[in-house]
Amino acid sequence: MKIKRYAICLCLVMFAGIILYSQQEVVISIKDGMPAIPLALPEFITQSPSPEIRAFGKELHQIIAGDLDYSRVFQLLPKSYYSYIRPLNPKNIFFKDWQSIQATLLLVGILSESEQKDFLFEGKIYDVKSGRFIFGKRYQSAKSLLRLVAHKMADEIMKIYGERPIFTSKIVFISDRDGNDELYMMDYDGHNQTRLTFNKIIDYMPAWTTEGEKIAYTSYRGTEAGLYIYNPYEGTRKEVMSTGTNYAPSFSPDGKKLAFCSTIEEGNSEIYVANSDGTDIRRITFNNAIDTSPAWSPNSREIAFTSDRGGTPQIYIMDAEGSNVRRVSFGGSYHDAPAWSPTGDRIIYVSRVDQIFDLYVLNLRTNKIIKLTESTARNESPCWSPDGRHIIFSSNLNGTIQLYTIDYDGRNLKRLTSRGNNKLPDWSR
Repeated sequence: MKIKRYAICLCLVMFAGIILYSQQEVVISIKDGMPAIPLALPEFITQSPSPEIRAFGKELHQIIAGDLDYSRVFQLLPKSYYSYIRPLNPKNIFFKDWQSIQATLLLVGILSESEQKDFLFEGKIYDVKSGRFIFGKRYQSAKSLLRLVAHKMADEIMKIYGERPIFTSKIVFISDRDGNDELYMMDYDGHNQTRLTFNKIIDYMPAWTTEGEKIAYTSYRGTEAGLYIYNPYEGTRKEVMSTGTNYAPSFSPDGKKLAFCSTIEEGNSEIYVANSDGTDIRRITFNNAIDTSPAWSPNSREIAFTSDRGGTPQIYIMDAEGSNVRRVSFGGSYHDAPAWSPTGDRIIYVSRVDQIFDLYVLNLRTNKIIKLTESTARNESPCWSPDGRHIIFSSNLNGTIQLYTIDYDGRNLKRLTSRGNNKLPDWSR
């Protein structure tokens, strides 16, 4: 199925992120353990008598608030605080009012209606203590793309602080909700779930390319499990390998390479590396064990993977060309599905203890391991968010297999899917 770009990108229907003001260079890196930034987010001001525009303003406010709260970079001040200060006048802001309720930042939003009956949204960020204008964006958009406008604004606020934007990122996954395992795509928060493939064969293990334009995945055609690269925006598909069983694709963060597993040579699962377009395939593991689940390091110089070469499935790391192999998981009889955090200091993986599958995080700097999930459910297929603060995974916590997100420290478990069984997520970078 071909997905038209105008349904996903604002560029054809809006002045995407036009800066109306001189922007100050404000880049502050937020680290784990740092206190969240107190942010005041009063209701947006609507400069239109239209009830529809007023409703849009409330929805935009709700989405942006949800995004910033999810980020763990910002702490939204309770609405009850606003009752102690005078109403907001965007032309004459009394910053001492906002300072009195302990706000560090103030986000002012203004909505109006354009001559084309689209909506106009203007967002401004102020430093409360100095009363200084920091940043502003103005968007003109079709009403159907309201959620995307909200996510773009939230992403811009994240970038002010040197953070990787995640709110316009996409998640690809497998679902059987329509009777067959097919590729689906959704927003980071579970909205806009869209089916991508339409066939009567099994699709499996999708992985985004680095730029988020294409998806590598396994498709069972006949008795063979071939590897393909699919462009959902153009509806095109390219074959990478169709002989043997080919699965678990993973693109390097630098956009140059594609790692995957194949049984093509000896009937045994080994790891191969190709160019990102699927050309120049070469094998990088050579043994009688099962090597699987390759995952690139953020600098694209190393690959974490699963191997039972020591007798049981364990997590190993090797250099990108297959040398310098070393084991990093010890204890237990089953570890699988490693995923390297974007920050490069942690690997999350699945471990089975007493027939229970949970997620564990290995800190590569300290060699300490924390257990991220704690349940009798089967928790699998972890994948990091682009900023490294959240993980998406599949679980049968409520009976059927669904997708959940959880923060890196085990907080804020959130369910994203509900129809059918949903699994094998990959979060675009």
